[in-house]
Amino acid sequence: MRVRVECYAGYTGDEEPRAFHMGVERHRVTAIVERWRDQDADYFRVRADDGNRYRLRHDRQSDAWELTVERRADA
Repeated sequence: MRVRVECYAGYTGDEEPRAFHMGVERHRVTAIVERWRDQDADYFRVRADDGNRYRLRHDRQSDAWELTVERRADA
């Protein structure tokens, strides 16, 4: 799912996600659990203010973000 992401912008640009928007809902990132990168993208496993865990993928070439729900708080 494509999402809009608000990032902390450091000297190298958008360095890490602070919040993301799914439709009209805004979720604040409460913790970055893990981060890694590959040749094309940066990945962040995060916990959000709704208690769920998500994986955010930032494609560096297109500057697009994608989101995957990893674990729901009620599961």
